[in-house]
Amino acid sequence: MAETAGEKTLDPTEKRLKDAAKNGDVLRSRELAVAASALVGAAFMKAGGGWLLTSLSDTMHMGLVWDRSAIDDFQPGKLMMAIMLRVAPPVLVLTCMAIAATLIVQLGFAGRHGRFVAGNIAPRGSRLDPTKGISKIFGTQGWIEVGKGLLKLALLGAITWFWARSRIGGLIELSAANLSSQLAFAWEAITSLMFQLSGGFIIIALFDWPVQWLRRRNRLRMSLQEVKDEGKESEGSPEAKMARRRRQRQIAMGAIGAAMRRAQFVVTNPTHFSIALVYDPELAPAPVVLAKGRGEKALAIREMAAELEVPCLEFPGLARALYYTTRDNQMIREDLYAAVAGVLGFVLSLKRGERRETPTIEVPVSLRFDAEGKPAPEQTD
Repeated sequence: MAETAGEKTLDPTEKRLKDAAKNGDVLRSRELAVAASALVGAAFMKAGGGWLLTSLSDTMHMGLVWDRSAIDDFQPGKLMMAIMLRVAPPVLVLTCMAIAATLIVQLGFAGRHGRFVAGNIAPRGSRLDPTKGISKIFGTQGWIEVGKGLLKLALLGAITWFWARSRIGGLIELSAANLSSQLAFAWEAITSLMFQLSGGFIIIALFDWPVQWLRRRNRLRMSLQEVKDEGKESEGSPEAKMARRRRQRQIAMGAIGAAMRRAQFVVTNPTHFSIALVYDPELAPAPVVLAKGRGEKALAIREMAAELEVPCLEFPGLARALYYTTRDNQMIREDLYAAVAGVLGFVLSLKRGERRETPTIEVPVSLRFDAEGKPAPEQTD
């Protein structure tokens, strides 16, 4: 069945992806953020656990140990401040590390379109709309999240079960150990559990990535009409295009104006290339290319030639040979003397009022090029 203009079956364009990213719609994975936070937390507990444990121990000591001076000069505010200052540094470091890890992985996950949009932090009334929340819960998105939640529960539950099973023996032996050994065992066990759960979250995130990518791709799909409208917006209206070309031509004409006033004739391709030449024995012993161009510049050369009544002659092979072998204000190659001399003789005869047939110009085989400058043997002009 033929695709209609309103069906959103086309992949989003680069502009659509960039616009969506500007509005905060980028690839996100909540599972990846949780995995990064859990992994950073486990690493901090492994490397900086002593610092955190010492801070918590000192806090408990400050809160539970009392002497006569503390009773006589009871200041709960001062005590709470001392406790907060003691426990705050490791907690703040852990929090900052978790936030940084989350931002890094989310921006990296979003790819080249990833960006932080401050506007998304601002409160929005639409987020408090209960009808939208209910539609998400009972809609397709809600069922997907329920399925993901059950799978996460099963995986993380299995990891926790195997972790607990491997430590049953150690837990039984703790009854005969001292407090220091019990705390060390508990800290090592919690750190190990954090690392294992982090691995589980990473596995979940790896499965979540293609799901999020596909959902965003489908969400941003475009119809044929939208692609056409976007193309019109990016390219501009025909009037704007003509105005741009006119400005480009005016710039080009301003740059070649002085050269064209000295030109004796112009060789064209007839539309892609234009080369303005002059032969003045006092200037150089051979014809000189005053200006050359292709596209808009070639058109500007022809237009200025028409204004200045400089003859324009169509010799495609010679035009390409001159364009690709000579620079502005440079004499032509010796190989092209004969070909350019034939054109020059024809131009001078026209200026004398003679009526002659357009000459056949022979371009050396080694100097025959196609429009892209690649060797291309062709017939004579």
